[in-house]
Amino acid sequence: MTHLTPEAPARAATPGPRSPGGTGRDPRATLRRAAVPLGVLGGVAAAFAYVGSVDPNTPGHYPACPLLYYTGVYCPGCGGLRGAYALVHGHVRTALGCNAVAVAGYAVLAVVWVLWVVRAVRGKPFEPNVRPAWRWAIGALVLAFTVVRNLPFGAALAP
Repeated sequence: MTHLTPEAPARAATPGPRSPGGTGRDPRATLRRAAVPLGVLGGVAAAFAYVGSVDPNTPGHYPACPLLYYTGVYCPGCGGLRGAYALVHGHVRTALGCNAVAVAGYAVLAVVWVLWVVRAVRGKPFEPNVRPAWRWAIGALVLAFTVVRNLPFGAALAP
């Protein structure tokens, strides 16, 4: 004896917007998902373009570092603008001489941005998870850099 069951009606597939190439992805949705990372890129590019056009080596364009001004001690960011200026002009060695930690930070942030935009385009959330041990290690590295660049034997790290 066979048991008859009513079959569920087949659902009609509703085609969504497709790209002209037939890949099945909506370019407008992809652009919408990438809007925030692209906006951040635009802001960073504008900042680097400004620093690249207004030389921080010329006095009067940027405010002085308050820590350096009042104490004579280089902070971890001292030389960062000069390093960015050198990078914009393609002088990597000069940029590293101005502030190696800032240049390394620029590179790390560029990699993080690429990961962010790739995940955004794929429609996945971007949740960077930096473990506490890494945070402490980065803080210790920046602190060591700051201390060493202010000592006589670390003069090569000073801007």
